Amino acid sequence: MDSESNGFGVCGCCGPLRPRYKRLVDNIFPEDPKDGLSKSDMEKLTFYAVSAPEKLDRIGAYLADRLSRDVVRHRYGYVVIAMEALDQLLMACHSQSIKPFVESFLHMVAKLLESREPDLQVLGTNSFVKFANIEEDTPSYHRRYDFFVSQFSAMCHSTHEDPETRTRIRVAGIKGLQGVVRKTVNDELQAIIWEPQHMDKLIPSMLFNMQDADDLDRAGHPSTPSGSGQDGEENPAALAENCFRELLGRAAYGNMKNAVRPVLVHLDNHHLWDPNEFAVSCFRIIMFSIQAQHSHHVIQQVLTHLDGNNKSTPRVRAGIVQVLLETVAIAAKGSVGPTVLEVFNTLLKHLRMSVDFELGDSSRRNSSSSASSVRGRESDERIVQNAIIQTIGFFGGNLPDYQRAEVMMFIMGKVPVYGTPCHTLDTVKIGHQGTKRIQTMLLSSLIMVTSGFKSKSMSSALPPPFLDPLFSISLMEDSELRQLVLEILHNIIDRHDNRAKLRGIRIIPNVAALKIKREKISKQDVAFMKKHGQQLYRHVYLGCKEEDNVHKNFELLFTTLAVLTIELANEEVVIDLIRLSVALQEMALNNEENMPMSIRCGIMALVAAYLNFLSQMIANPPFCQHVSKVIELRNMDAPYLLPEHIFRDKCPLPQSLDKDDRQLYFQTADMAECLAGPGYNVERLSIPYIPQVTDEDRLTRRKSFVDTISLQVDIMSSSLPDKQSELAEEITFETLKKAIGEIIHRIKSLYTTGLEEQEREKRRQVMEKFQKAPFEEIAAHCESKANMLHDRLAQIFELTIRPPPSPSGVVSISAGHTQHPSVPVYEMKFPDLCVY
Repeated sequence: MDSESNGFGVCGCCGPLRPRYKRLVDNIFPEDPKDGLSKSDMEKLTFYAVSAPEKLDRIGAYLADRLSRDVVRHRYGYVVIAMEALDQLLMACHSQSIKPFVESFLHMVAKLLESREPDLQVLGTNSFVKFANIEEDTPSYHRRYDFFVSQFSAMCHSTHEDPETRTRIRVAGIKGLQGVVRKTVNDELQAIIWEPQHMDKLIPSMLFNMQDADDLDRAGHPSTPSGSGQDGEENPAALAENCFRELLGRAAYGNMKNAVRPVLVHLDNHHLWDPNEFAVSCFRIIMFSIQAQHSHHVIQQVLTHLDGNNKSTPRVRAGIVQVLLETVAIAAKGSVGPTVLEVFNTLLKHLRMSVDFELGDSSRRNSSSSASSVRGRESDERIVQNAIIQTIGFFGGNLPDYQRAEVMMFIMGKVPVYGTPCHTLDTVKIGHQGTKRIQTMLLSSLIMVTSGFKSKSMSSALPPPFLDPLFSISLMEDSELRQLVLEILHNIIDRHDNRAKLRGIRIIPNVAALKIKREKISKQDVAFMKKHGQQLYRHVYLGCKEEDNVHKNFELLFTTLAVLTIELANEEVVIDLIRLSVALQEMALNNEENMPMSIRCGIMALVAAYLNFLSQMIANPPFCQHVSKVIELRNMDAPYLLPEHIFRDKCPLPQSLDKDDRQLYFQTADMAECLAGPGYNVERLSIPYIPQVTDEDRLTRRKSFVDTISLQVDIMSSSLPDKQSELAEEITFETLKKAIGEIIHRIKSLYTTGLEEQEREKRRQVMEKFQKAPFEEIAAHCESKANMLHDRLAQIFELTIRPPPSPSGVVSISAGHTQHPSVPVYEMKFPDLCVY
């Protein structure tokens, strides 16, 4: 009996002897889990935990044990109550002792996430998100979130059969990843989250959900299942995008590579470069989410990826280039960093590779039967090339002017020019067709880069390293290339946007109505025209007489002359432009180049349109009257010499141009008379304009003096045998004297003509040298002449002014000059006043 009572007593006292925290935890669980958490008992447990924080770890461990048993026994009602109690304890307790409690909490969350029940996974995720929003006072040294990154990423890729359940699991996974990001990115001790093994799970999980919604939209289905009632917060795509933006916004400079690389890999693995709408939207999100100073790092990553895909299909490469275009379009508005020239260098390299691929396919098409597939690849390569040009142009066009000038120089250095070494683009392998293609595309990109370019000084906008190769291209026998060069010049020279008002070559009746904007010519621009004006005139002159010129070429040449007049013309330049116009008129009349009649009439029409514009721009009434009179006569008698007629289709052309009908042409003497007065040096109008002749031109176009004499002697000797018999029969002293005199006279005239030609050529060479040579060369030449004069004078002074003789007979050398032997004293002659 006693033993029973003792046993009962022991059993009866087990309950009261249990620790208080266990009794408080047990009390929060009702008998029926449907009744939910007991609020009064939960308040007691919370008060106890706050009062005795050292018991928190034991409370957490006990709750974890109960939750584990309930999960195994599938008593999910008690599981929900346990997690609710844990959440309330977490929110209520903030102390150092919460660290061990957090470990128990995370262990319970992990148990829920490992289960295959979607409701438990969602429950565990919600608890983790609440925990992630708690700011802890001190960082955790030992806590790791590797398991949660892996588990939440797996939930983001859920393939549950039920669409609503699948959406719930994916939303929970994205929220869990967002919680991990918020909990770790601001904690320096959790920088491990940015390592590749974690980013390779985080980033693709977000992109997968964003991409899944994008695929549904393209297929015409809503991204949210019908009837689910999801708002933007429960939409996996919207939630994933917000998480993606938040992650990138918190990325530091050193973490950008690990954050961007998984995006590129995901796009590769899922073949999302063609079509590339999703890729473009991803990188727009990236560029708008990251800090502005990190933009160039993203551009660098895309460029590296483009290099890695240099052997991919053209559409893939085009997709990457278009993504690059979007990134640089956004980055150009902020900080681009040191990658400006690297962007252009990489793009130009891929442009060259695209041309190689296209030409290689073209040659294979000639020897292969599958012409349709090769032709399709050619068109795909054109897409790549156009995308590269658009990227170059757009990027360059959004740069500040000082960087744009560098980019212009960089691109011009890549343009292959015949006759000049080009180390950057080897044109030997691609041949003439490939070289022309690259020239056309690079000049097209230069047009886009120079569009809107405003430079205060022409010398900085058109330095010789840029101007010389540009003009070399303008002399090529290709009308399209010459048009591109002129358009580039217009973009740079026209600083007041007057080109739109000058569009089309025509006789403008009232130039004042155009309201042309102009400013006073600066001293720097005056110096530029003195140095490079003759070069500009020469290329306009030579460009006019090309036989493949079309209507657009003449339009652009007219615009070039008009823009030069507006932006860079002072009184001296106006005289030079009139001389150039007269020279063009004479070239068309004389036709020494055997040009077609259409080109000759086009040149005459160009001169008429320009002189009409110039006369009204300088506001000289007599000059305007003279030009109007010539134009009026042409309207009546020679309409083919005016732009409104010659550039129409099927315009009747004359057989020849009559030089004697002087009223149809602009006369130098009349124009000089109109411009007589202060301001204009009309005497220079009488000097015919002769374009600068380079060494190459001189070798090909000029006959030597010896050739000219030998030609004339041959002509004379060929006429002598006809009269040889008569001279043999009637030879007398008088006839012999007369013949010898005639021969001597002809020789003298030939010699005089040759000397005059030599003298003229010498003068022209001197003029060219002082017009074209750089200042340093001219200064060195003048300095050498000055030194020669100095040496001559020194020799003369040495001979005339010698120092007085020395009594000694020693030969001495001083100051580099040898002194003559001295005269003995007894032979020296002294003045009488010195002798005593």
